[in-house]
Parts: sequence; structure tokens; C-alpha cells
Amino acid sequence: MGRMRLKTFLKYHDYPLIIAVMLLSLFGLIMVYSASMITAVVRFHTASDYFFQKQKWAWIIGACMFLFTAFVPYKHYARKKFLQFVFFVMPLPLIYVLLFGHTANNATSWIKIGPLSAQPAEFAKMGLIVYLSGVLANKQKKLIASPQEALFPIYYMLFICLLVFLQPDAGTMLIIVAICLTIILSSATSKWLLIKQGVLFGIVFLLSLPFIYDKVFTEVRKARLYSFLDPFTYAQKEGYQLINSYFAIANGGLKGLGLGQGIQKYGYLPEAHTDFIMAVIAEELGLFGVSFVLILLSFIVLRGFVIARRCPDAFGSLLAIGISAMIGIQASINLGGVTGIIPLTGVPLPFVSYGGSSLVLLMMSAGVLANISAVTTYEQKHKTKKESNIQKNHISFS
Repeated sequence: MGRMRLKTFLKYHDYPLIIAVMLLSLFGLIMVYSASMITAVVRFHTASDYFFQKQKWAWIIGACMFLFTAFVPYKHYARKKFLQFVFFVMPLPLIYVLLFGHTANNATSWIKIGPLSAQPAEFAKMGLIVYLSGVLANKQKKLIASPQEALFPIYYMLFICLLVFLQPDAGTMLIIVAICLTIILSSATSKWLLIKQGVLFGIVFLLSLPFIYDKVFTEVRKARLYSFLDPFTYAQKEGYQLINSYFAIANGGLKGLGLGQGIQKYGYLPEAHTDFIMAVIAEELGLFGVSFVLILLSFIVLRGFVIARRCPDAFGSLLAIGISAMIGIQASINLGGVTGIIPLTGVPLPFVSYGGSSLVLLMMSAGVLANISAVTTYEQKHKTKKESNIQKNHISFS
């Protein structure tokens, strides 16, 4: 399509998607303030809007990144030089984190420079989505004739996952694996090849388990598993957060206690503004607030898959699938942990939870999704118009 002009984008943009993303992220900004104001004063001895201010600047940066990626034609990302850049640059901050990273919540996952901090694993998600989508789309014909062409991208993905796991951040690693598998399964990659590689990886994992058992099954992970299986037995320890999440959800009822009126955030729910922000939403805004978030999240994810289906080229389709899968998988894991359906993994709720790196990444990804939608609509309408003109000229000539 070439460079997308402002007038063109405004004409063919995806209004429903943009409105949903902005509504959800702004709602998240409000809820971060409500959920964090007590924590900021009591635990961190600072102003009540401390976390809100940090998240506000992350939202501003994210909104700028959204506009930037919405205007940059997504096909540029499939270029060989760009994919090579992503390939060589993506592991560097992850390696830096392992050597010099800042430790918080039992994981060395942060690069901290003065007041600024970033979580490279979050951006590795988008990097892998772009890299795998580009490589698998460019090799589409080769993959059918020679399935082995998919092995190198798969091994590279496992290498990135290993770097994330060593932080250790098993939750983010599992999300990355799930996203990448969604992209790979949606491509022309041989399913039989994936089964063989899965069996091989399983055998290697079992053989190495006696040597890596302590790294894989840490005390923190075992405690989370115990609290998931029987939270009330560990009510004063590992099950404390989950039980208070239940209380928050139960207190909210249909309409909730009112915005800012929640009780569980007063020290009972330690991670109220991050992992458990949905529990605060349930307590303060009730079923209506929860439904609002779920409807918007579901719409963004489903809209992404519709965009992927409409997109005529393999790269745009895989890119849209990867972004939609990232948002959907992350939301499912967070909500599953808050409600006790799955063990807690420390995964934030997309667009809503506190976390600058996560919010900027998601806004940037949503901009790419909006661009795919706009470019696809533009090309389809111009193709239809061109075909119509050819048909008219043919009739006139006849």
C-alpha cells in the first residue's frame, strides 16, 4: 500500500477496535488509581497517586506507540533486514537482565536505569510474534516441500523462552510458548514435525529433570500449587491472596460497593493493582464492571481473529493471530488465577493491570492490529473498484 497517509487511515481505520482499546486502557488507568492508593501510602509511604502517575505516563507513551504502529504499514516488518535486526537484538536485553538485572518479586526480570524501568520479556513477546510470522510467511512454500525449514525458528523460540525462564519467569515463558505455538499451528508448518519435536523435547526434559528439579519446582511455585489445590488450608500463607480475592468478588455482588469503596485493597489483597486488579473491579463495580472488562477484552481478541481471516497475505494474517492470541492467553491466565481455576502465575490483566512495560507493549501491538485492518480494508476496496472499472471497460469495448 505504501505509506499510509493520515487522510487514508482516518477513512479506512478500524473505529470499533480503536475505541475498545482506548476505553479499556483508560478504564484500567482509573482502576489502577483506585486499587493502588492505599498500597502507595501504607506500604511505600508516598503519595496516593504514585502508581497512577507512573501508569499515566506509560499510557501516554503507549498511546504514542499506538499511533506510530497504526500508521506504519505492517508489511515493512516482514522485510529480511528488519527480521534480521529483531533476530540479533531480541536476546541482548534478556541476557543483560540475567547478568545485571533488577530483582523484584523473586524474579530478576527488570532493567532499571534511575527512575525508569523496563521488562524485556514483555517486548520479547512481540519480537517473537513478528519474527515467527515473518519467517514462516516468507518460507510458506518451502515449508510444504521441506518441513525441516521450520526447525530453526522453533529452536530460536525455545532459546528465547529459556532466557525468560532463567530469570526465573515461568508465567511469561508459558505465555510466549502458547503464543508461538498458535502462530506455528496457524502456518504451513507440518503438524507431524511439531509432534516429533514435542516428543523429543519431552524426552530431553524428563532425562534432565533430576539435574534441574530445584530450578523448575522452586519453593515459590510449589507454594502456588498448594494454594491452588487447597487455598483454605494455607489461608494464612500461600492461599492468603486467593482467599481474599474470593472475598472481594463475593462482596461486589451485582453493582459493587462503589468506585474507591473496596475493602480488600486495605492490605488484605497485597497485589491489588497488578495481578488481582479484577478482584478489586468485582468488589467496587460488581458484575457490571467485570462484564464491561470481559466484553471489551473479548471484542478485541475476536476482532483480531476476524482481521487475521480477512487479511489476504500470510504475514499479516499470522501477525494478527499472534497479537490476538497474546491478549487472549494473557487475559485467560490472569482471570484463571484470580478465580482459582488455575495456579497463580503473576500475569497482569491486559490493558488494565498496573505495569508500564506491559501497557506500552499492548498498545503498540493494538496499533499494529489496527494497521492490518486498515490496510486490508483499503486494498480490498481498491481491488473491488479496479475490477469494477475493468469490467465496465470490457462492456464498453464489446
